[in-house]
Amino acid sequence: MSWTRVPLAALVVCALFAGSAGCGSSDAHGRGGKASPSPVGKLLDNTDEQGRHYREVGKKGAPKVGIEVQPDSDDSWDVTLTVHDFRFSPAGAPHKAVAGRGVAVLSLDGHALAELRTAEYRLAADLVPRGTHHVTARLYADDRTVWAVGGKPVESTADITQSAATPTPTVSDDDPEARTGTGGSPDPGGKAS
Repeated sequence: MSWTRVPLAALVVCALFAGSAGCGSSDAHGRGGKASPSPVGKLLDNTDEQGRHYREVGKKGAPKVGIEVQPDSDDSWDVTLTVHDFRFSPAGAPHKAVAGRGVAVLSLDGHALAELRTAEYRLAADLVPRGTHHVTARLYADDRTVWAVGGKPVESTADITQSAATPTPTVSDDDPEARTGTGGSPDPGGKAS
């Protein structure tokens, strides 16, 4: 065998047994021969409203999210997310951080509404009272840490205005059982009977 075949044969053997024999891989040493993925980003002390830590990643290749909210004909709202360098994880995904993967949490005025595994959602009209509101989509890793860049969560917010009042039940004056309260009906002088 020539001297060029020996290093080539060693390289092939090393490639076949990478991880189990080490072959210069520092990931396999001290872990029973199992290679583990390197950690994604850096956990920060910052947390979200639920106490979930931020997972800081570099700006280059970091996940991004955009949000668009459009009114629908039935007074509901169609929410569409646009993501870059991010994939939605399927239900049942392992609870570990994988670069650029996870879920989006949709919130209305800071109150969580839904965990999204797709880019589309219908926001029911009865969840949006009259007035102007903030709809936010924030990206989370599968281990429930918040994707963050520059110490800030990866999120996007859209403002929506509900101009119609939310339907409320009405009470007919003809139905005395539908009235509320225990004082009875006032007499013409304004006193309770």
